[in-house]
Amino acid sequence: MNYRHAFHAGNQADVLKHVVLVALVEALRGKDKPFSALDLHAGVGRYALAAEAAKTGEYIDGIGRIDSATDAPAAVARYLELVRGFNPSGRLEIYPGSPRLIRTLMRPEDRLTLVELHPEDHAKLRAEFAGDAQVAIHRRDSWEALRGLLPPQPRRGLLLLDPSFEQPDELARLARGIATAHRRWPEGVIAAWYPIKDRPPVDAILSALPPLPHAWAAELTVFDMLFPARLNGSGLVLVNLPWGVEAALCEALAWLQPRLARQGGAWRLEPLPG
Repeated sequence: MNYRHAFHAGNQADVLKHVVLVALVEALRGKDKPFSALDLHAGVGRYALAAEAAKTGEYIDGIGRIDSATDAPAAVARYLELVRGFNPSGRLEIYPGSPRLIRTLMRPEDRLTLVELHPEDHAKLRAEFAGDAQVAIHRRDSWEALRGLLPPQPRRGLLLLDPSFEQPDELARLARGIATAHRRWPEGVIAAWYPIKDRPPVDAILSALPPLPHAWAAELTVFDMLFPARLNGSGLVLVNLPWGVEAALCEALAWLQPRLARQGGAWRLEPLPG
């Protein structure tokens, strides 16, 4: 599948990914110690929904379904607060990508490293964060960057893996990347996103992961698994899940799924073998 960020900004997969991401960063902010955040598939930082995203309209069935909600649980409410901060007019026009969400939550002592290989997206990303001393930007292969950038300083922090899934073996590559990241940075929190089209390939990759500490699979599907050619949902492998985030995510997923569902689907947050 082709998952270049700009065409899918704000869709159901982004909602799941970013609700989880915000909850993880908030947990890191809960302690006085500084943290490092690394986003190795960064995109451009923010997206005008009238541009590429309008060509697919996927955000309408994603953030568009919940952006005005007033009854959201805490983790979703915090995410929505951040999205609304980029839309002061009250109209949903801008969707913040992972880099902007992380940067908005950072304190002066925290650091963000962004990797983006696509030349146009890299140029836009550099312009987005021009002059920001807390943000380092690299144009390099994300999988090579796992070895070149880990472990970061400070060593406390978060790694987000969100590949485009343009290659047929990307699920297996993601599993290898998770293992490499944990080996090089055992104390790091890892959030690795994956698409769910058909169940067996996902289950095979999750089963093939090595033992990981405090590891969970968080998933949200918006269709029943009747047509494996479409994006039925998505999930994240979460490693070193901070204390308290599990309960917050259970509440968030249970609230999100019926609001984003289009034809059945489900949610789950389950521990992986450790």
